[in-house]
Amino acid sequence: MSQQTHPTTNKGNARLGLTLAGVAVGMVGLAFASVPLYEVFCQVTGYGGTPKVVAQNESDAMDAAAAGREITIRFDGSVNRDLPWRFHPLQTAVTVPLGQDTLVAYQARNTSDEPIVGTATFNVTPLKAAQYFSKIECFCFTEQRLEPGESVDMPVTFYVDPAILEDEHARDVSTITLSYTFFEKKKGDGAS
Repeated sequence: MSQQTHPTTNKGNARLGLTLAGVAVGMVGLAFASVPLYEVFCQVTGYGGTPKVVAQNESDAMDAAAAGREITIRFDGSVNRDLPWRFHPLQTAVTVPLGQDTLVAYQARNTSDEPIVGTATFNVTPLKAAQYFSKIECFCFTEQRLEPGESVDMPVTFYVDPAILEDEHARDVSTITLSYTFFEKKKGDGAS
């Protein structure tokens, strides 16, 4: 007996093949998009200790509960062991009113005999406070190039949103720590 191929079976197989190819292409696309999407998610929600990044102070006018409330912000700075820089905050802590824009600075010094480009990662602890910690300006938004022996002060402008008082899980926070770690940006690391 001869075996016959049915046209409907061939169409079904072709449709299934195209569907599976589409799923594979979609998965590859999601793999490439996952890191930028995750970074945006973290910046919007404060997930993983990532502070929010804003263009200006977005906190509402302070209500009676927030008026007079202060919070202590501690600062920490470190460098990856492969980066020949010294990096530290110029102040170890400040106590500020909720909702008030605050300017602080860190200092970096290139201790090598060649120019080096560095990039900083950052986080906020406790993690539950990160979504209320908003950075307006920060040296960490761009790469930093330091010439041999060069020392620079690097500003950070931030505020803590008074909405922290409305969060039953975060309203007890009295101290927040902002930490940075600098890494050397190697040639070929990402686009810039």
